Amino acid sequence: MNSSRGFVLVLVLLATALLTGLVTVFVSQVYLETGSSQTSIDSAQGRLFAEAGIVGALELLKISPGANSYSSLSDPWAEPILLEDEQGQLRISIEEENSKLNLNVIAFPNGTWNEPYREIAARLFKKLDLSLDPLDAIADWIDEEQTPHPGGAEIDWYLYSSQPCKPRNKPLVTIEEIKRIKGVGEIYEKIIPFVTVYGDQPAGAPGAPININTASRELLLALDDRMSDSLVDRILEYRKSTPFKNPAELAQVAGMQQIATSLLTRISSKGSVYRIRSEGLVNGVTRTIEAVARVNGASNPSILYWREY
Repeated sequence: MNSSRGFVLVLVLLATALLTGLVTVFVSQVYLETGSSQTSIDSAQGRLFAEAGIVGALELLKISPGANSYSSLSDPWAEPILLEDEQGQLRISIEEENSKLNLNVIAFPNGTWNEPYREIAARLFKKLDLSLDPLDAIADWIDEEQTPHPGGAEIDWYLYSSQPCKPRNKPLVTIEEIKRIKGVGEIYEKIIPFVTVYGDQPAGAPGAPININTASRELLLALDDRMSDSLVDRILEYRKSTPFKNPAELAQVAGMQQIATSLLTRISSKGSVYRIRSEGLVNGVTRTIEAVARVNGASNPSILYWREY
């Protein structure tokens, strides 16, 4: 696996060198002809560094986890990547969206709760010392019903708010969208490490399983009322050396036999959706690209989200 990672890092370096070389020639010519500032040139080069990082990260994800039956924090993609040369610096980090709770599955379109996932969300919010009212508001935002849940809101509330808008009444498209939901903007920074809108939803299944190889301690604790600190400690220690190759292997952790069986429909051992953050730094100027992509083996990745700043 290390050789695979090394191969991809070489690809990143080559891509970076090629793109940087091309842009250097181009922007230098523009600089001479238009008098553009050096900062603009550095910014353009930084962006190409960042884009090369996205390309390299996607190649890495094709190889690892690739065709494996599992993905884990022991995989090469989970380690931050830092590349430096005389042109500048490139920093890449990758996180798996399947390690988080997909907010789009806590309620059904008809307004009823998807109880197993709503319970996970409720336990997570309680562990974070948060009110459950924002969960009602999230459900109202994504369902098609016009009757608000007790702590939620429908279109009338949003039309008369300080920043009027209309609730989507469909699944969330980007994670930033939840800031517009009643009561969620205030807690956004607290919940953002644990929630997503991109987690895989298997065809015909009512939920989005959470990868037990990459889920945070907080989310593991929220999976079931019977989860305890000691049980989660055992899971975290077990997966360091022996990643779960399938969800049923969770039962091999001492004390998890009965709990694991009840969780099988809500957990997974592999994800396919990843958030990549790539930063290109040239002469003190940083350009960043964040992308969310679905990667299934050697197939071409699907870009679900792209942001540059």
